Amino acid sequence: MPTTPSSQNRSESGEGTKAPEPAESRDGHTPLLGRRAAKVDRLAELMGRREEGGHGAGVWRTAFDRMRRSPMAITGAVIVAVFVVVALFSPVIAPYEPVAQTWGDEVFPNRSVFVGPRAENWLGLDNLGRDQFSRMVIGARQTLLVGVVATLVGFGVGALLGGAAGAAAVLGGRWGRQVDNLVMRVIDMMLALPTLLLAVTVAALVGPSLTTVMIAVGVAQVPIFARLLRGAMLSQGSRDYVLAARALGVRKHRIALVHILPNSLGPVIVQSTLTLATAIIDAAALSYLGLGNPDPAFPEWGTMLADAQRFLSSAPQLAVYPALAIIVTALGFTLLGEAMREALDPKLRK
Repeated sequence: MPTTPSSQNRSESGEGTKAPEPAESRDGHTPLLGRRAAKVDRLAELMGRREEGGHGAGVWRTAFDRMRRSPMAITGAVIVAVFVVVALFSPVIAPYEPVAQTWGDEVFPNRSVFVGPRAENWLGLDNLGRDQFSRMVIGARQTLLVGVVATLVGFGVGALLGGAAGAAAVLGGRWGRQVDNLVMRVIDMMLALPTLLLAVTVAALVGPSLTTVMIAVGVAQVPIFARLLRGAMLSQGSRDYVLAARALGVRKHRIALVHILPNSLGPVIVQSTLTLATAIIDAAALSYLGLGNPDPAFPEWGTMLADAQRFLSSAPQLAVYPALAIIVTALGFTLLGEAMREALDPKLRK
């Protein structure tokens, strides 16, 4: 039987309006809940991304591009890079042993006779005839070690407490809010003490040593990281991707660890850069108070500053060199951290 134009049109229109095959029939072996959970995972990942110039750009990549054009970020990065290189290669850079009193017969502190910068001693000699430049270079390694370890201690313990409190407050219901209140009251008690006073208390209880300084400064930084991560997790807990995940029945520990926590670490990472500057200053203060490493083979800038205070009138350079090193290094980390925070926070972008 010949096909009429009307039937042909109907067949063509029927083919054009044919409904697509359901996803369940094409992929019957994949559970519906599993596919929806995968979509939620993708949504959580995309919450940390934004469109720029028509192409998807990660937040960290965009922040890095912005920091490359920031004079503040470049200045801080250069200072930090020089400090790290000097600290890592200090045994190679230092021309003499930090405890070698090779020129002890040329220095007479009782008569205010000191040796200033010269060809073989770029920064002169200290009160015992030791090369000041070598001691400054070796001291950079001790300062970097204290700053990094103390920041890691504060970051690790603070992230553990703050993450537990934030996850409990967002997903734990009434029981979780009680856990959050308990943890945060402990953090408030730690915040009641000034940072340096808390570090001095811990150092005085443990005893003077390099390990004491690292633990004391790290413990003093715990409340900062804990409150910052908890606040970031509370903010992320009301986002759409979290509500969607909870509606789909995704387990609470997966929501906290896979979705909320990664998207809350940005401010904490920025704070760790700023905390490095504070840790360096606090470590120098503890060493200045006599709570640092007593071994002269491992000089610290704070200890050198304390030893030089007796000779401020006759040899002020002995105090100026370590003081400038502390100030410039802390300034470098501060500039880098502020530039990173400005690049990541939309409210602070210029």
